[in-house]
Amino acid sequence: MTQKLSIENLVIEAKKPTGKWFEIIHGVSVTVKPGEVLALIGESGAGKSTLGLAALGYSRPGTRITGGNVRLGEMDILNLTRPQIRDFRGRQVAYVAQSAYAAINPAIVLGEQVAEGLLVHTIGNRAERKRRVIKMMEILDLPDAENMARQYPHQVSGGQQQRVMVAMAMIDKPGLIVFDEPTTALDVTTQIEVLKAIKKGNREKGNSAIYISHDLSVVAQVADRIVVLLDGRIVEIGNTPELLANPQEDYTRQLLGAVRQIPKVTTGKIYAPRTGEGAGPPLLELKGIHASYQRSTWLHPIPMNRNILRGVSFQVEAGKIVALVGESGSGKSTIARVISGLLPPISGELRFQDKPLPASIRQRPLDQLRRIQMVCQSPDTTLNPEQQISEAIGRPLKLYFGLKNSQRRERVEELLSMVELPGDYADRYPSELSGGEKQRVSLARAFAADPEVILCDEILSALDTVVASAVLEMLKNLQRKMGTAYLFISHDLATVATIVDRVVVLYAGQVCEEGPAAKVFAPPYHPYTALLISSVPELRTGWLEDVLASRQAETGIVHGGMAPRDNGCAFRTRCPLAIPGLCDLQPPGKKILANGHVVYCHREIQELSQ
Repeated sequence: MTQKLSIENLVIEAKKPTGKWFEIIHGVSVTVKPGEVLALIGESGAGKSTLGLAALGYSRPGTRITGGNVRLGEMDILNLTRPQIRDFRGRQVAYVAQSAYAAINPAIVLGEQVAEGLLVHTIGNRAERKRRVIKMMEILDLPDAENMARQYPHQVSGGQQQRVMVAMAMIDKPGLIVFDEPTTALDVTTQIEVLKAIKKGNREKGNSAIYISHDLSVVAQVADRIVVLLDGRIVEIGNTPELLANPQEDYTRQLLGAVRQIPKVTTGKIYAPRTGEGAGPPLLELKGIHASYQRSTWLHPIPMNRNILRGVSFQVEAGKIVALVGESGSGKSTIARVISGLLPPISGELRFQDKPLPASIRQRPLDQLRRIQMVCQSPDTTLNPEQQISEAIGRPLKLYFGLKNSQRRERVEELLSMVELPGDYADRYPSELSGGEKQRVSLARAFAADPEVILCDEILSALDTVVASAVLEMLKNLQRKMGTAYLFISHDLATVATIVDRVVVLYAGQVCEEGPAAKVFAPPYHPYTALLISSVPELRTGWLEDVLASRQAETGIVHGGMAPRDNGCAFRTRCPLAIPGLCDLQPPGKKILANGHVVYCHREIQELSQ
C-alpha cells in the first residue's frame, strides 16, 4: 500500500569550485499523500530535481544533505544502509530521468534494460519477466514491442527511448515514482499517451508521484497539487485548479505568462490553386531524398519502402525560418543529419545556393562546411566538459577564419554578447553554466562560422518555459540582425507557430503537408496536422480527459506507432478520414493550394476544411 512521503525542513548544500559549501535548498517542507501527484515547478536551478532526488535518499555528486529528514511512512530514508537503500529503490520508489541519453546503456538491448529491475529484485521467472516487459512497453504505446525489446537504443528514436525509461521505472510497480521532466523530449501525441499511462498507473495501482516539470500545461493534466520553487525556496503551494486560476505570487504569474499556446483558429477558407512560383533559387533544396541508417549490400538489400526518409522534398529560402514538425520517428533529425553530411542519402539530390551539395561531410570543402551549421538538442553532448567556453567558440574562428589569439578572444566576447551572455563567461567551463546558458554558447559557436543556414534540432525542448522564451526571443533578434536562415526542428507546435515562416509536416519519413505557418495552422488541415494541433496541451485541468474521450469516439483510429511503409498512405491506420480500398493501396494525391500551401491526401479540400 502506498505510504505518505514527508520531507521536513530539508537543507541541501552544494560545493563551489573554491571548496566552499553553500545552501541550495533552504529548509523546504512538503508532503505527498498516498495516491497523490505533487508537481514541482520552477525555472532551471530552482531546486526541483534536487528535491525530487532527495525523496530517493540521493544527492548528486558535489551536493550533500545537511539538515531535515525524509520519511516514507515510518521509514527514515536518509538513514538507510546501502543494502536497504538498494532494495528500497526500484521496489518502493523509482525515478524517471529527463535525459534518456544519460540513463540508457547504449550497449544493452532495450528489453533487458526494462527487465533489469525485475532481475535485481528477483521478481518472476524468465518467461514472466519477458511477458511483463512486453506488456509494459505496449502500455506505453511502443510500436512492435516484442521486436523493439531486441533493439539497441541507437535503433529507436529519442521519444521512444524516453518511453522505455518510463517502462523501466514502472515495471516493479513501486508505490512512489519521481518523474523528472519525463515528457520533455516527447512529441505532443506521444506525450498524451505517456501522460495517460502515468495517470492510469497512479489511479489503478494507487501510486503516488512527484512530477517535476517546467511545462505548466502538462502539469495541469497530471498534478493534484503544485509546489512553485525559486532558488531553493517554496514560493507558493496550492491545489492545481485553484493555483492555475488564481495565482497569488508574481513569480507564479510569470511562469503562467511564459506558457506558449497555438492561437485558436475555428474557421478557414478553401484556397484557390496557386498560379505563380517563388522568385529566385532557394538557399537549400532537398529533392526526392531517401535515407536509412542501414546499409544495403548485395546479400541484404534494403527496400526503398523501409527507408527512414522516403522521397522527401522541400526548400529553405535565404533568411527564412522553416520548421520541420512531426512525431518522434518521423525523420526530422534524420533530415538534419542528411543536410549536414553526417548521413549520406541513398538517393535523391541535395542543392545549396543552386549548386549540388556533396552527400558526405568528407567531400565538402571547408567554406561549404562553414555555411551550414548545426545546433543539437543537448549541449552536454556537444560541449567538451574539459574545455573552457573560449575554446568551444574559438575553434570555428580558428578553423574557418584563421584568427589569432587576441583577435579570437575579442570575437568570442562579441559572440557571447550576441547571445546575451557576459564576456567573462569565456573563462568558464560548461559545468559552471545552466542548461539555458549552455544552449546559448552552442548558438554562439554556430554563429562564429558566419553561416548561411543553421540547423536547430530541438534546441528548446530541455529548457524551462521562462528560459526557452528568452532564448526564442534571442533567436528571433539574431535572425533579423544576421539574416541567417534556420531549419527549426521541433515537436513544440506552440513555439513553431510563433517563430517560423514555413512549416513542413512529416510522417513516417514523408511530407504530408507544407506551407506558410499561417496556412498550415488553419483549416484545411491534413488529418495528421489536425491530430498534432489538437494534441498541444491547453493550460486547464481536464483537457487530457477531454481529448482522450473525443478520440475514443473516433472509430477505427489507432493512436501511436507508424503504419507499415508500403505504397499506401502511411497515416491511414490512424486516420478518421481513411478511405478503404484507396488509402491502403495508393500513395496520397497532391493538393496544391494558394501561397505555396500543399497537402498530400486522397480527400478533397472541402472535406479537410470541416
